[in-house]
Amino acid sequence: MTPTLSIAFRHPVVRLSMIAIFLFGFTGAATSPYQSVIGITELGLSDGLYSILIFTAAAVNVVASLWVGVLADRIGNYRILLMTVMTFGIVGYGLVYAVPVAASFVVCTLIILPVYNAMNSLLFANVRAVANAGGGRDAAAINSGVRAAISVAWVLVPGLVALVLTGGGSMMPAYLLACLGCVANLALVYFKLPAGKATPPIDRRHSFLASFAEVLSPKVFGRLMAVSLITSTLHVNAAVQPLIITGAAGGKVTDIGLIVGMIAFLEVVFIFVWARIQLHLHPVTALAAGTALYAVYLTLLGFSSAPWHVYALTPLSAFAAAALISIPITYIQDLIADRPGLGSSLISVNLFLSGGLSAILFALGTRFSDYSGASKLGACAGMLGLALLIYLDGRHMARRSAC
Repeated sequence: MTPTLSIAFRHPVVRLSMIAIFLFGFTGAATSPYQSVIGITELGLSDGLYSILIFTAAAVNVVASLWVGVLADRIGNYRILLMTVMTFGIVGYGLVYAVPVAASFVVCTLIILPVYNAMNSLLFANVRAVANAGGGRDAAAINSGVRAAISVAWVLVPGLVALVLTGGGSMMPAYLLACLGCVANLALVYFKLPAGKATPPIDRRHSFLASFAEVLSPKVFGRLMAVSLITSTLHVNAAVQPLIITGAAGGKVTDIGLIVGMIAFLEVVFIFVWARIQLHLHPVTALAAGTALYAVYLTLLGFSSAPWHVYALTPLSAFAAAALISIPITYIQDLIADRPGLGSSLISVNLFLSGGLSAILFALGTRFSDYSGASKLGACAGMLGLALLIYLDGRHMARRSAC
């Protein structure tokens, strides 16, 4: 067992949280790849309406995550809140499957499931509270172990779901599988998670509006923007890589699945490698290294002209991506370290900002160049985020390194 896993499995609550977040990843991996097909092809939504729906749902998720995070800090009980948001998942996925019409799909996607998706930040808040109780030294290792559980779900589940539903004529049963995953998760938390408070409640003078203002303060939001620029490169890659594979590189559709699967598998391994690296490097230094490597990867991807070029870049892509999907979690939580709920809700804010930035980068790249140019523009955005991060935290990083 790796040191990261041994640290994570040392805590009963963290062990349970890893299973819970795997099941959370299961629900997303079972439905997300087929969501657009169900909404547009099976239920008849227009492309424009679907785009607006997804953007608005992401915004609702940010508000819900912040609200749940603040509430978690105020009451100090993660068990109740986890069961509440899991119930939203059961209702949301179950309603789409039981009532397969456009109206139920829109209501669940826009309101009910974004509240359920707040469980992601809530689970990270739960394990951060455990890390804080131990002095916070193991926060990076614990987060890496928990984050790897999501990646494992995304490696295993989409292919299995596709295999189960092959020949069925509809992808709607994916929502039934997700509903059952939520039921299993609710049972796990109800029967296994301790009923007591995970952490002492934060001073109730921290109102919801004051908490939102803290998120928007220059000290927090500036660093959040820097990280969002960095992580937007992951979204840019997700958009342009398949198009480059089947376009400039001259590959086939089957190459997309093989490459994505290889990267997802290697990411799980490399997450633990980066957790070990962080034992010896300042988090900003480790994030800087990962960002620089990913910028190199995106640049080389932009020059790819044959399928083997993209295959050869797979180890570099996975190694650098593992840094960008694991290290920022702890860094973002540390922006408001004394409030695990609010600090972890920033993960959802980061996802929203990075997704919006990647859409802008993709639009600019394809407007003035092509998909290869968009990849190179994404590399530039990542380096801009790194420069901003070093500007904000470089001196602090130097002091830590000197010590």
